[in-house]
Amino acid sequence: QVQLVESGGGLVQAGGSLRLSCAASGRTSVSSYAMGWFRQAPGKEREFAAVINWSGGSTAYADSVKGRFTISRDNAKNTVFLQMNSLKPEDTAVYYCAAGAYGGDASQFGSWGQGTQVTVSS
Repeated sequence: QVQLVESGGGLVQAGGSLRLSCAASGRTSVSSYAMGWFRQAPGKEREFAAVINWSGGSTAYADSVKGRFTISRDNAKNTVFLQMNSLKPEDTAVYYCAAGAYGGDASQFGSWGQGTQVTVSS
């Protein structure tokens, strides 16, 4: 099991950027896991945003964020990042970091952070 804590959320104008961080701790090294970012907007189901494999060599993105968001990781620091550029109001959501198996299905991830709020104003 791994514990995850997200940070970096906030309020930004449309077109702006934010960088989310996810700090991991626990008995198992974060390098054993694929890491994902999911988001949940008010009144909507949680949805996949991005995933990165254990080494950082493979990544995948939801079509809605492709070309604007970049996921990366630093295993030496047990940290995963989500760089978000060209933000849109529809990106407003609580963003969650998760650890698990590589893929876009939330059921593949067994450990979740508490979430960080991202609000994009128009």
